[in-house]
Amino acid sequence: MKRIAITCGDVNGIGPEIALKLIDKISTSSPYQIVYFSPYNVFLEACDLCSISLEHEVAKKNNELEALQNNLIIFDIGRFQVKPSKQTSSAGRMAFKALEAASEMIKNGYVHGLVTAPISKLSMKKAGFGFPGHTEYLASKASEKNYLMMFLSNKLKCALATIHIPISEVASSINESLLSGKIELIIESLRTDFRIESPTIAVLGLNPHAGENGSIGTEEVIIKKVIDSYKGIAHGPFVPDAFFTNKLYKNFNIVLGMYHDQMLIPFKMLDFKKGVNFTAGLPFVRTSPDHGTGFDIAWQNKADHSSMEAAYRWAVRILKNRSKT
Repeated sequence: MKRIAITCGDVNGIGPEIALKLIDKISTSSPYQIVYFSPYNVFLEACDLCSISLEHEVAKKNNELEALQNNLIIFDIGRFQVKPSKQTSSAGRMAFKALEAASEMIKNGYVHGLVTAPISKLSMKKAGFGFPGHTEYLASKASEKNYLMMFLSNKLKCALATIHIPISEVASSINESLLSGKIELIIESLRTDFRIESPTIAVLGLNPHAGENGSIGTEEVIIKKVIDSYKGIAHGPFVPDAFFTNKLYKNFNIVLGMYHDQMLIPFKMLDFKKGVNFTAGLPFVRTSPDHGTGFDIAWQNKADHSSMEAAYRWAVRILKNRSKT
């Protein structure tokens, strides 16, 4: 049986609520069995909060899945006392436990796709989580050194050359090897995951005015050299402000930015509610909503699950596309 895993994220945030609202919408119609990783008592409390009743079965071990035929399986990771909006080490440990259990199921072939609810980086750090976020952890578990943070919506697809590093380290990180590796991954992902046979990639510059021909930094010289080695596929480097002002992104399949906020600001402005984070380069499909833990509205039944639902639907689409290769 084909399965998609969903993790609860930070249980003191909106993760349990948006996961439950998604599951309520798709549990009976999903072509995949849904395995939801959460403390069972938190699942029940979220059901009460949202006035949702779901037919389900409960598992506590991987090998129990084969005997369970319900469309929804709750994988109980232990009891937890919710403290809404609090960033605590215990919440971080529970979020890590859900992620770790789901990762083991993927490794053992029980699960084929993963949708992760948001985590608190502070809570995870308090719990001793040694990674900047989901992306780096999952890449490590899969032993993948070349991976890509990509963002998906019906308005824009984009990717990041560097991810969770300080701005002060971005320029020194830009080199031919890094950019070539990211472009290769983008090409492979567009062809395999999105069935785009002849992809086009817009590449942004790093410095103001894309370096003004070397008068404002020299990183664009490196960027241009890499672009030239992918003639007909990669284009640029473009001046970011003019690029988005003139909506040039509509002329390309995807945009590659040099650092996190350079891409995330325009992406979220264009389609925040239905934006999705996708990790390309992994042997399994992983998506997540493009927003955080929403501590300001946690456990108030106010959270919008649109991005979580979009993450699930993109995961299904990519899984289907990969099955065609």
